[in-house]
Amino acid sequence: MLFVINISFGSVSIPFKDVFTSLAGNGAQKTTWEYIILNYRLPKAITAIITGIGLSVSGLLMQTLFRNPLAGPYVLGLSSGASLGVAFVILGSGLLPAFLSGFLLSPYGTVIASVAGSSLVLLAVLVVAQRLKDTMAILIVGLMFGSFTSAIVGVLTYFSTAEQLKKYTFWSLGSLGNLPWHNIALLGASCLAGLIVAAICIKPLNALLLGERYAKSLGINFNRTRLLIIIATSIMAGSITAFTGPVAFIGLAVPHMAKLIFKTSNHLILFWGTLLTGAGILLLCDTITQLPGTDLTLPINAVTSIVGAPVVIWLLLRKRKGVYS
Repeated sequence: MLFVINISFGSVSIPFKDVFTSLAGNGAQKTTWEYIILNYRLPKAITAIITGIGLSVSGLLMQTLFRNPLAGPYVLGLSSGASLGVAFVILGSGLLPAFLSGFLLSPYGTVIASVAGSSLVLLAVLVVAQRLKDTMAILIVGLMFGSFTSAIVGVLTYFSTAEQLKKYTFWSLGSLGNLPWHNIALLGASCLAGLIVAAICIKPLNALLLGERYAKSLGINFNRTRLLIIIATSIMAGSITAFTGPVAFIGLAVPHMAKLIFKTSNHLILFWGTLLTGAGILLLCDTITQLPGTDLTLPINAVTSIVGAPVVIWLLLRKRKGVYS
């Protein structure tokens, strides 16, 4: 239902009946409605579903691995790495030759830069993960990578022009629209690969709820499981950031929403519950960003933060009272 509502609402309101007939291949009542549905709203709605699923499941994996309710999909520094790659392209484009600068400032150049930045951070985290036995140390290393890359972005920002800063700010606010079908297919394939790896870890994730030692006592290969979780999270969070920008709070808040809705800590249920909740929440947030009935559009990060921030604050208050586990 949220899928149809998302496609129906916007600056141009389209009746539900025409949305259904258009999606069924029978065409909408007006040609303009048909064009808007198939070329703008349908790709954006599918992107919202893929993004919501990938970030939510990534957040669930990170929170279970680190046993920290405030961990999210970007805790390993992947978002910061992607931001650094994009910052080099947008804020440092003036230092490059004109032909190279033109390509890198295109949508494809931004995606390539984002993938390169997050991949470098991923490789660094994987190398560290192989050398460190303490999982919390990996969390600290990820945060340090994030701080380091943020500092470099800050330096680039200081020496950038107003136009360059505006472009970078727009990217950092996130966007679910303007993705061609082949990019959506690539994003979907990447997230599907990450979900398959994550699904392999469902049984070990249940054991990890009681700690690393308990999981090992059950015969679980902890190092292998930890590596698979990091790889799954990196594939999903890295590809999503490359195509949509850093979408905030979904990966942090949705796993907790799923736990409250389904009232279980069993990851066999939570995995699918988080997946469905993430898709629904981001569709709802995207519908709100369109400000139905107006020509204005809010950035997706503004709405997800409005939804996510109160949830995180509420969780902190529950944790302080000793209610949350």
